[in-house]
Amino acid sequence: MRWQPPPELVAAVAPGLLRLLGLTWRTERLHHDRYQAVAGPRVVLFWHEMLLPLLWLHRGEGVAVVVSQARDGRYLSLSASRLGYLPIAGSSTRGGVQAMKGVVRALEAGRTVALAPDGPAGPRRVLKAAILQAAQRTGAVVQVVVASARHCRRLASWDRFMVPMPGTRVRAGYSLTVPIAPGPEGLAEAERWVRGTFDTLEEETAWRGAAKSTD
Repeated sequence: MRWQPPPELVAAVAPGLLRLLGLTWRTERLHHDRYQAVAGPRVVLFWHEMLLPLLWLHRGEGVAVVVSQARDGRYLSLSASRLGYLPIAGSSTRGGVQAMKGVVRALEAGRTVALAPDGPAGPRRVLKAAILQAAQRTGAVVQVVVASARHCRRLASWDRFMVPMPGTRVRAGYSLTVPIAPGPEGLAEAERWVRGTFDTLEEETAWRGAAKSTD
């Protein structure tokens, strides 16, 4: 039987390790003014594999994040709390109704809510659109964020989780925001926009002429 560390132990160690790693990164943000300009409720979407650098870049901002009720989610929940995030328990596979209620409450309070629409267990980069319904219901705008690293290691996980190497350059890109129009047509248009925006931002933030990852 494989030993699994208690969530409290991981939460005590993981933020410090991320701090040690993150302080070595040379970071830049494309269109960060788009992110800073938003004053009201907002849903921020990112692919699950990009979680680590984004956790570092947005620490201490009070962003609400949706985390799984599984053990890995409890690790993330406690660690994120220590980095200045507000965890919302639940996911598309476990506690989904509970999570959406928490998302709606956070948005109605004017918060930024961030989550990976392909998490917590994939399929990789397949959009689960329930979060868009919460944004539509509350009148929140939607924003896409991506992150890339000039050199990184990809884990052998379902999402090929990205761990930027010490000292590497890390780049984040931010989209414009859009509201979601009423009805099924509004949701369908928002889904198309999210997919296309992910592709556009990834092209903008990609590193040219350098090996980006090792397995």
